[in-house]
Amino acid sequence: MVKKNFNALLYILSLTLIIISCQSSTKDEKKMAGQGSNRPPAKVEAYIVSGKVLAQDIEMPGSLIPAEETELHPEVSGRVTGIYFKEGSFVSQGSVLVKLYDGDLQAQLSKLKVQLKVAQETMGRYEALLKINGVSQQEYETYKLSVNNIQADINIIQTSIARTQLRAPFSGKLGLRNISIGAYITPATTISTLRKVNQLKLEFTVPEKYGRSMKIGNTVDFGIESSEKNYKAKIIATENNISEDTRSLRIRALVDKPDASLLAGSFVKVKIELGQNDAALMIPSQAVIPRARDKQVIVYRSGNASMETVTTGIRDSAMVEITSGLKAGDTVLITGLLTTKDGSKVILSKINKP
Repeated sequence: MVKKNFNALLYILSLTLIIISCQSSTKDEKKMAGQGSNRPPAKVEAYIVSGKVLAQDIEMPGSLIPAEETELHPEVSGRVTGIYFKEGSFVSQGSVLVKLYDGDLQAQLSKLKVQLKVAQETMGRYEALLKINGVSQQEYETYKLSVNNIQADINIIQTSIARTQLRAPFSGKLGLRNISIGAYITPATTISTLRKVNQLKLEFTVPEKYGRSMKIGNTVDFGIESSEKNYKAKIIATENNISEDTRSLRIRALVDKPDASLLAGSFVKVKIELGQNDAALMIPSQAVIPRARDKQVIVYRSGNASMETVTTGIRDSAMVEITSGLKAGDTVLITGLLTTKDGSKVILSKINKP
């Protein structure tokens, strides 16, 4: 009986201690919550948004390429019997550069010419006999057909002989020679390269958002590292699609008045003028918070922080253009961005103006 009373007393004491502990924890939590709600507003710096004149220019890398460029290959296989150019020399369109062996073709041509002469003489006699009804019209037409067939064979041989000569397709400068006299070459053999260097093209890319500004006929400026001179080029064509890898558009322009300092393959810096915006909204770059799918800024509104989604435009070393999401006169925070939440209280310790 005494043992039962002792166990009951022990159970009542344990239950009382648990209740007291829970009440103490609840008071501590309420106290901490009360302290959190009384936390003073954070002090931050801000920037007042206002319109300013912005010259919308971008600078992109590019390269110079020849106006025309091709590898020189023979049309037929054969042994090289003549090379009529010097490495690195200028040649005119139509100039013979390489000659292949054509002795067998020349022999066939001589044979056909003899046959043609005999056939023409025979046809002449038959034509005279036809006038006095010495032969039939059918016999005359047969010899006439023979003459035409021989003439056609001669034309085929002459075409084959012409294909043993490699001529310059356009006027330009030759590169290094890859063959020698006596070498046996095929249409896969690269004899040399020919470039039209008195006219150059400029090739560069621009980001997707500037693609619509690249219109045929527009002029762009560019420069090279070895010279302070400014050059111009006129856009002649654009690619018909945006590159999926770089999200950019490829542009090709014709260089205006190239000089000796411009060499094909040179790296250049292209300057593109996109116009001028007299009321561009520019804010410090650190005010923009990048997100997974968009960009945001924190705007000060009546003592509270408000997260606003924005669209950015042209950027320089310190400022970035805001094309949507803000208006002139808005105040954006430039410090305390990591600790400031949407709707939290803030105090402006310093206001920066443009």
